[in-house]
Amino acid sequence: MSENENETGQSTPSAQSTPSEVIKVLLVDDQSLIRMGFRMVLEAADDITVVGEAADGKTALKMVKATAPDVVLMDVRMPNMNGIEATSEIIASNPNVKVLILTTFDLDEYAFAALRAGASGFLLKDAKPEELIGAIRNVAHGDATISPRVTKRMLDMFAPQLPGDQDGDQDANLVDQALLESLTDRETEVLTLIAQGLTNQEIATQLFISMTTVKTHVGNILNKIGARDRVQAVIFAYENGLVSA
Repeated sequence: MSENENETGQSTPSAQSTPSEVIKVLLVDDQSLIRMGFRMVLEAADDITVVGEAADGKTALKMVKATAPDVVLMDVRMPNMNGIEATSEIIASNPNVKVLILTTFDLDEYAFAALRAGASGFLLKDAKPEELIGAIRNVAHGDATISPRVTKRMLDMFAPQLPGDQDGDQDANLVDQALLESLTDRETEVLTLIAQGLTNQEIATQLFISMTTVKTHVGNILNKIGARDRVQAVIFAYENGLVSA
């Protein structure tokens, strides 16, 4: 195997020939035809390159180490190790890698669990090519909520499964309360709107502020509550009563 081939035997660009702005994507799905279709779509984009493929979660872990992708396009239902477990392990050991979950249904409890495990968003497998490419770009650039309203529908459906104010959660509740109190009134307002499914542009319009100001508030919110991305911020808002299903 040459130095520019990955573990699946497919060639990958060398460090010298790959511009830094090119987004490296790892495809993880147990169906080879789906991987082939995604590869064809993504490689048609000038700023995206597919660095490898995996058919299950265990192989995905190895491929992340071997190819150092920016984004992992991850199926959830696979043999050996499912996408939820794989996502959790990838995020724990590679915090700079973003995981975008693939799901067949827009209200998939497995996709929701993967978001809880640290995924940056999710995408339906029947998404249009331009939606797939746009989602990869958004995740790679830190705009974790691919479809705010769809994410909100998932949270609405599964909100009853979120932890309540049980005695065993008192310490966690105290910590969350302290984090909420660290937010300014404007940051709390922005977080609430994020959790309601509004995009940055919609928040800017509703609050009569600039996009730059919204992005600054979002960054401050994520830092203060210790959230990896907007998806985790939405979950935090639901868990702490800023919005409800």
